Amino acid sequence: MKFIDKAKIYVKAGDGGNGCVAWRREKFVPMGGPAGGNGGKGGDVVLEADSRLQTLMDFKYKKHYKAERGQHGSGSNKHGKNAPDLILKVPVGTIVKDAETGEIIADLTEEGQKVIVAKGGRGGRGNAMFKTSTNQAPDYAEEGEKGEEKWIELELKLIADVGIIGFPNAGKSTLISVLSHARPKIADYPFTTLSPVLGVLQLDIGKSLVLADIPGLIEGASEGAGLGHEFLRHIERTKFLLHVIDVSDFREREPLEAFEAINKELGSYSEKLLEKPQLVVGNKIDILSDRSYLDKLKEEFNKRGYEFIPVSAATKENIDKLVEKLKELYENIANS
Repeated sequence: MKFIDKAKIYVKAGDGGNGCVAWRREKFVPMGGPAGGNGGKGGDVVLEADSRLQTLMDFKYKKHYKAERGQHGSGSNKHGKNAPDLILKVPVGTIVKDAETGEIIADLTEEGQKVIVAKGGRGGRGNAMFKTSTNQAPDYAEEGEKGEEKWIELELKLIADVGIIGFPNAGKSTLISVLSHARPKIADYPFTTLSPVLGVLQLDIGKSLVLADIPGLIEGASEGAGLGHEFLRHIERTKFLLHVIDVSDFREREPLEAFEAINKELGSYSEKLLEKPQLVVGNKIDILSDRSYLDKLKEEFNKRGYEFIPVSAATKENIDKLVEKLKELYENIANS
């Protein structure tokens, strides 16, 4: 399924039903009074967060959504039925904005969380409601109110525990496929991953980490180059980052250089991203001829305050050590 993380839709709440003008028609009651019922309320348009959804795909092809109007009132003081709400399911992590003003209407971060994005119109009052001591026979009623209508923008930010970042071809897709049951497309060319991929790492019974493989970074990404902001915003909600670098003999750039370049882009986008804990993973050690190079890297990253774990996602070497470290980080976050 294609990952769609932005959509713009038009929502129209239901109009209220009209009130009714009617009179009592009963035998032996020649001067029957007003008996027109009220109209029903129009349906609201409601967005509800659903954890089973991971994309805004449904809103790519259908742009207009309209709730039903309330039923009109009728005689014998019968009120019209209220219309049902129109409930639209969206992924957890969806931000809802007013398309015209840019105002954030809601940030749906929890399962089952709801927000009314367009309120249904109130039903009109029937003539029975206008009867007074000085007006015994009102011959008028109200029309139902119009339901709200507007264009709204939906923007999905993935809610994951761990964001896996790094340059294209660092081996992030292979790593997430090893750590979880995710099966991203894997190949040896830039931008293999064109959209975030989610995976789940089972730690213990009842404990798991949600991993997000974020599409590869390049210089200038914070200014929109490459995939730019299309993926950087997905890092914002992660608890910590798994920074994957290529340490093989066939690496395109030096690991420290790659690490600094990625962090520069994170900081340019948002300083808060640099405040997130980072675990540095040196990948592709299976095609590294001089293993002493890893000791030098570990020393350099330790100087910078980062823990460095060398692994091979291809052969699964040291993956068990990485999982143990992820468990430790999970426990620290859970207890903080």
